[in-house]
Order: sequence, then C-alpha cells, then structure tokens
Amino acid sequence: MTTDRFESDRRGKSRFKIRRELRYKLLHEGTVVEAGTGLTVDIGSGGVAFRSDRKFSAGECVELSISWPVLLEKSCPMQLSVLGKVLRSEGRRSVCSVDKYEFRTQARLLRNVQPMRNATVLQRWADGARRETLKAAGF
Repeated sequence: MTTDRFESDRRGKSRFKIRRELRYKLLHEGTVVEAGTGLTVDIGSGGVAFRSDRKFSAGECVELSISWPVLLEKSCPMQLSVLGKVLRSEGRRSVCSVDKYEFRTQARLLRNVQPMRNATVLQRWADGARRETLKAAGF
C-alpha cells in the first residue's frame, strides 16, 4: 500500500492507468484564459488524473482533449473530450471530475496547441455549473 495522497482510494469508481497525451483549456469567468499540454495518469468514469505544464487550483473549470488509443473503424484517430472541475492538485499533478464527456475524431497528427479561441461548449457548461451553484446557495 502506498502513502501517496493521490494514490489513496478517494473514489467510489475504478480508474485505469492510461498514459495518453492531452491538451487542456482553462476557463475563468466564461472565457478561455489558458491552454496547454500534459499527460494522463489514469482515467475513470468519475475523474481523470493528469500531469501538465502548470499547477491548477481546486474548482477551476477545464476541458481536456485526450488522444484515445483506439482507432475508429481501424483508421481514424479519436480523442476523448472531458469537461470538469479540478478537484485537487499537487505540484504539476491534478485530478478533475468528469462532468461531461464525448468522443470526437481528431487530426492524424497532434499539432501544437492552437491559439485560444472561443470554446462555446466549455463556456456553456461552465455557465450552467455556475448557475447551479448559485441556485443551490439560494441566490
């Protein structure tokens, strides 16, 4: 048994050790404020642990685009797109929830992170999550 806080069993769902490249977008007050790259540590239906080029703070809204190891119809690369909130972070390792996900096709080559642009799906999700939080708080 390990003593690493990240390895202790905090979850009710299984995670699978899958190491894949990812790109992230960070949303603050409805706007994409940062983008970067990283690697997954493990993935489950309730969360994704990953390492990145920055330290995240709990509660931040992120979109992760993860290169998927299985090809669609044996020829088309796929990516898993995850929308969630950062649950905890220690150094460059973070864990985010999986609040919404979908599989998408991706370009055959992973390009450098593109300049930030409008991320409407991420923004709509974050706006809805913010409204639910305010409603629960009685505002």
